[in-house]
Amino acid sequence: MKSLSLSAQALSRRAVIALAAAVAALALAGCANYFGIKSDKQIATPGQFESTQSLPAQGGQWPSLDWANQFGDPQLPRHLPIVRLVDPHMTAAMSEYVVLQVLRLHRRDLDYRAQQERKDWRELDQKNAADRRVGILGFGELGQDAAHKLKALGFDVAGWSRSAKTAAGIATYAGAAGLPPLLARSEILVCLLPLTPETEGILNARSLALLPQGAALVNAARGAHLVEEDLLAALASGQVSAAVLDVFADEPLPLGHPFWHHPRIVVTPHVAAFTNPATAAPIILDNIRRFEEGRPLLNRVDPARGY
Repeated sequence: MKSLSLSAQALSRRAVIALAAAVAALALAGCANYFGIKSDKQIATPGQFESTQSLPAQGGQWPSLDWANQFGDPQLPRHLPIVRLVDPHMTAAMSEYVVLQVLRLHRRDLDYRAQQERKDWRELDQKNAADRRVGILGFGELGQDAAHKLKALGFDVAGWSRSAKTAAGIATYAGAAGLPPLLARSEILVCLLPLTPETEGILNARSLALLPQGAALVNAARGAHLVEEDLLAALASGQVSAAVLDVFADEPLPLGHPFWHHPRIVVTPHVAAFTNPATAAPIILDNIRRFEEGRPLLNRVDPARGY
């Protein structure tokens, strides 16, 4: 799950005009990496946004904001609003990824791939979608969209969020008290959480142990949500049967990392929801215009909450 944040009040008129020109070039050239959107992105360093002197000159690269680098930075001026990119096309792309991977796990794709390697022609038991319980950690815009699309395929879907939310036909859980029952019912667990101090390392030995025996995991949020050693241990014990991972603590994933060769792990290179310049640029430009005109900015981030 990728986002682009912009410290709007720190922009001078010159910087706004330069950024607008850069965004237009982004849309025309299709250069999605311009803003550091890929996993090898330039991350802003602590203190970088302390003053407008750190802003890039025209044609320079804008660093991406990340909770670990910026929201936890004591030098980040608290009066500066931060906005995030909310693009319906990114939401749709994330749901495509989630549906693809849930179906992969539901229809036992990894098992059939292993049988193919052995030239083993054998039918495996298969549940109906209505009998497969899917849990989604993070029930904001991304989580709810994915939940409704999985529900349309017949899956028994539930969502968990920090604060209580409702969705038609979908069970919801909230807060610390709601997490254990959500985990206990989730045969396939999908993580779409924002990364905050409270959610860092949430996919750990304790939470994985609360899943049904043989459950599967999809992490398309942030690598820091997962304690990698705990997942490997859960796979070795059979507590977790498979995992699909799109995000990692270190990206690109180091060549010697055990995830590359694990038969029960699917690795994808942080591609669940890419930023499409053609749809993202107008949204960014709209917020720039709002800034220039003194109007409220859309999709403000609360640094205290981390999203």
